[in-house]
Amino acid sequence: MHVDIHQHVWPDELVEELRRRSQPPRLDGWTLLTAGEPPFEVNPADHDAGRRAAQAADDGAGLVLVGLSSPLGIEYLPPGDAEPLLDAYHHGVAGLGAPFAGWAAACLAEINAPGLARQLDRGFAGLQLPATAVADEAGYRRCGPLLDVLAERDRPLFIHPGPAAGAGAGGPAWWAAVVPYVQQLHAAWFAFRAYGRPAYPRLRVCFTALAGLGPLHGERLAARGGTDPLARGVVDPRAFVETSSYGRRAVDSVLRVLGVDMLVFGSDRPYAQPHPDLGLGAAAGHAICVTNPARLLHGDRSAQDDRPLPGDRPAQDDRLLHGDRPAQDDRLLHGDRLPEGAGI
Repeated sequence: MHVDIHQHVWPDELVEELRRRSQPPRLDGWTLLTAGEPPFEVNPADHDAGRRAAQAADDGAGLVLVGLSSPLGIEYLPPGDAEPLLDAYHHGVAGLGAPFAGWAAACLAEINAPGLARQLDRGFAGLQLPATAVADEAGYRRCGPLLDVLAERDRPLFIHPGPAAGAGAGGPAWWAAVVPYVQQLHAAWFAFRAYGRPAYPRLRVCFTALAGLGPLHGERLAARGGTDPLARGVVDPRAFVETSSYGRRAVDSVLRVLGVDMLVFGSDRPYAQPHPDLGLGAAAGHAICVTNPARLLHGDRSAQDDRPLPGDRPAQDDRLLHGDRPAQDDRLLHGDRLPEGAGI
C-alpha cells in the first residue's frame, strides 16, 4: 500500500477552536494569525476531508498520516489553552475515516505522558514533536516521559518544524519555510544523533523535509572531529527522512548518503505538492512509498505481518515517484548500514 506519512487536514472541531481564540494562534474567518509569521489566507477547500480523500485516491495513496500544524505553536501554549485545541485536533482526526490516520500531539508546557498513551491506544500511529522541542540535550530531558511511552509501545517519533520566531510580516512569505524550518530540522537531526539515539537505541524516528539536509553534513562532522557513526558514513537503520518539498537533486543527494531504505514519502499537502518525478525508478519508488513507511510505522513487525493495513489498496506508487534510470549499485541504494540492533 502506498503511504503518505505527512499531510495536514484541519478538522472542523479544530477550526472552531482556533476561531474562539483572541490571541495567536487563531483564525479570523479564514485568516490564520500566528505569533511569528505573516498572516496566512487559508483556502477552506484545502481542509475539506472529502476533497482531500479524493485527492489521496488520485495520488494512489491508501494511507495518509495527518499531523498537527506545529508551526502554529499549539504544543507550547499553557495547558489551559493547549488542551482544547489538542482535544479538538485528536477528536477530529480520529473521525476523518479512511484513508486518514494521525500522529498524536502533546502539550509541551506541561508534559502528560498518560495522555499520550491514551491517544496511542485510540489508534494514533506515533507522536509528532516540533523540531524546536528536541533541538538540544535539555529538550530530550524535557520530552523524555513522552519518548519513554513511544519506546515502551514501540511507536515512532515524527519530527516536524515548529514555530518560526522572528519571521514577521516584513519578510517574504517563503522565509519561514525556507530558513527557520530548515535550520530547526538540521539542529534536530544532529541533536537526535547526539542525545536522542544514545538514550533510545531502538526508537524509530522520521524527520520531515529530508531533515533540513542535515544528512549531507556528515563530512563536515568528520572534519570537525565528530565521532558519531554518521561521520564514518554509517547509517542508522531506524532514522528515516521524508521527501516533502524537495525534488530530484536533493533526494538523490540524501539517498547517496543514507541509501534508499531510509527515505519515506511525504507530500506535506496542502502546503506543498509532491514532485511529479524523482527519477529513481520503480524499485526505489516502491521502497520509498510502500516498504519503508511500513518499517517506520511498524518496525520489525512489518516484515513478519503481511496483513493489510486499514484502507489497503493495490500499490500505485509510480503515480508519485517514478522514472527509468538504470538501477544503482547496492551501496548507493542501501548505504553502509549498521546491523539491526547495533548501537549507534
